[in-house]
Amino acid sequence: MYNPIPSSLQRRAFLSELGMGFGSIALAAMLQNDAQGQGNPSLEDAALNFAPKAKSVIWLFMIGGASHMETFDPKPALNRFAGKTIEETPLANVLQSPFLENERVVAFDPNNGFIRKEIFPLQVGFRPRGESGLEISDWLPHLGDCADDLCVVRSMWTEDSNHGAQLQFHTGRHRVDGFFPTIGAWANYGLGSLNNELPSFVVMGQPVADCCGGRECHRANYLGPKFDGIPLDLEGETPLAYAKPPTDVLPAEQAGEFELLRQLSSVAARQYPDDEQLRARIQAYELAYRMQTAVPEVVDLQDESATTRQLYGVDDKETSRFGRQMLTARRLVERGVRFVQVYHGSNGGAGQWDSHKGLKAGHSKLCRQIDRPVAGLLKDLKQRGLLDETLVVWATEFGRTPGSQHSDGRDHHPFGFSIWMAGGGVRGGIAHGATDELGFHAVENRHYVTDVHATVLHLLGLNPRTLSLPGRKRLDKEFGHVIHPIIA
Repeated sequence: MYNPIPSSLQRRAFLSELGMGFGSIALAAMLQNDAQGQGNPSLEDAALNFAPKAKSVIWLFMIGGASHMETFDPKPALNRFAGKTIEETPLANVLQSPFLENERVVAFDPNNGFIRKEIFPLQVGFRPRGESGLEISDWLPHLGDCADDLCVVRSMWTEDSNHGAQLQFHTGRHRVDGFFPTIGAWANYGLGSLNNELPSFVVMGQPVADCCGGRECHRANYLGPKFDGIPLDLEGETPLAYAKPPTDVLPAEQAGEFELLRQLSSVAARQYPDDEQLRARIQAYELAYRMQTAVPEVVDLQDESATTRQLYGVDDKETSRFGRQMLTARRLVERGVRFVQVYHGSNGGAGQWDSHKGLKAGHSKLCRQIDRPVAGLLKDLKQRGLLDETLVVWATEFGRTPGSQHSDGRDHHPFGFSIWMAGGGVRGGIAHGATDELGFHAVENRHYVTDVHATVLHLLGLNPRTLSLPGRKRLDKEFGHVIHPIIA
């Protein structure tokens, strides 16, 4: 292909010479908008045949495995039979679940001693909240105020009994299968952005550790890097890597440099009018210039009122970090970003929510960190008229065992756990599905993790069954099944 720029000075090097080296992360964000407009032109029309109920998704992921029994699925039987083994209770039949033979749980031995240890009582109280009477942990009082907007799914299950389940929750496939596109990448691939100055898929918070999937939990894999989630760093000097305007170049000079680049690129564009990659690169560089202003503006919270900052807990030491992320998430979807993924609890390992011991101290602290910010997000979206078009998802990779571990903790538990959704076309004030009396197995309206994916895509107006890439075959489990009873 003819290149008007000398062969010794390729495009990225040329940008660097101009003082505009944006790097691969920013470039991926820019390429998200290449010829997309309102979606990916390679998709068949069949993939876009639902009337969307939501425009954007805010996806909150608690790293480590939050206990369903101390958050959204109270089990009084744990208190009644505390200190006994499951076999010593009238509920011993939960260990013989007919679902076990249909679940490919990797690295799990059904004879493992942890299920035979003494039952560990609930570490927190519950009470009915809101007009709906939805029971929510006392560790989450602010979220309790939002009970009538929450749709709690208490019947989730997954295949991985270790923390590779973090990757599995985002891709639907076990880590032994390799890497696959994540839910955020599929939404990005299917819809594109509503704002040509911001990425379509944004990620905040420290990601999952490499042991458990790493950045593959927000990547697009075979869909291509232009559909990856783009990290925003609210703690560093520059929120978007490599996108800070050069200090030694005046704005007028930089605008002139981009104009020169546009003219050089247009020479080749006229000679090769059907070259989509060239057209995408030209658009990418133009978007880069706009992002230098748009990204810093969206993360600058100075124009938010004191009331709003208090709502999110932005100025409180314990809630400040997550509060800033939640407020930024609202500002992102307000400006048309499709998918905002926020991690909480990363610690360079399995995650802070991984409570093998000290569950009461650990979970109560973590709940305080997220409770006010997440409730603030829901309340703020609602009062601004944005909750109806914004789907908020709170999730974790699996639950915790009914039995004790290290005397005051719970082990990993893939057979039954909880997530919740709010806004964006789901019914509020309900609990869907159920685990048994000890919280051991999901037994009613059971849902594998990709049922959440299918529901999210459906609410965005996408048909998960036809959303695919030519030449790539997806397994049925990857598509999931829409949870229709929770849709308003």
